[in-house]
Amino acid sequence: MIQLVDVTKTFDRFAAVKGANMMVPKGAIYGLLGPNGAGKTTLLKMMAGILRQDRGTITVDGEDVWENVRVKQRLLFLPDFVYFFPHATIRQMADFYEQLYPSFSRGRFTELRSAFSLDVDQKIQQFSKGMQRQAAFWLAFSVQPDVLIMDEPLDGLDAFVRRHVKQLLIEEVAEREMTVVISSHNLRELEDLCDIVGLMAQGTVRMERDLNELRAGMHKIQVAFRGGFPSELAERLDIVHREERGSIVLLVVRGEKRSIEETVSSFAPLILDVLPLSLEEIFVYEMGDVVDVRETVVG
Repeated sequence: MIQLVDVTKTFDRFAAVKGANMMVPKGAIYGLLGPNGAGKTTLLKMMAGILRQDRGTITVDGEDVWENVRVKQRLLFLPDFVYFFPHATIRQMADFYEQLYPSFSRGRFTELRSAFSLDVDQKIQQFSKGMQRQAAFWLAFSVQPDVLIMDEPLDGLDAFVRRHVKQLLIEEVAEREMTVVISSHNLRELEDLCDIVGLMAQGTVRMERDLNELRAGMHKIQVAFRGGFPSELAERLDIVHREERGSIVLLVVRGEKRSIEETVSSFAPLILDVLPLSLEEIFVYEMGDVVDVRETVVG
């Protein structure tokens, strides 16, 4: 488990991170969302022990991260700009990682060779940006870390490779209970990957939500009634959005799906349809009073 309590980091009087709190359960994929400049990179670097926080605590399984070799050998950070030694090949970087991380698996490295189809003896600096990103994922998965922290890792990957990397990541988590923190400025990029999402704005984590709970707790329905929408029904539902399209009323309602359907059905609707509700819509309706979600993570 990763836990951050009241974490603050200041650069020349500018507070990049202000009193941030986070909790990432073991084996979870945590998506940290926020616009550029929200403080995500600074927060992740502190989480990885690259930067030291000015205030607060950051622990992995109860141990402080800063200057803790034991923790850092179990943790790998994949930055937004991947770095390799000049003129190094993937094979040479694998040799280096094997010396650095006790958990590095030469067998896993060999298994993943077919997954990425990169020349292990070609200089990495000769690869395209997307290929360099693939090489970084290949090495990261070969390390088999307990904790993988990634800053905007899917940038530069085409749609096919992005799907492939996501699938490999999900498999790693399922097989080894690896804990993952992944940042992005785009909600759509993470909605099919994460278990938990945190929303960061202006240097602080404004909220954390379990995605399954979010999806189970809000529903979109369209209804129609003879004689118009019953005022009593409106009083019995927790309506967060209402939109009328002629005789059809579109509702976004908080609550358990079966209970909502039973309540609406008791008023004998002419039409009752449950419609799909995207994660983007859920965030807009759930968090619109906290931060402009469309501006922050949808674009």
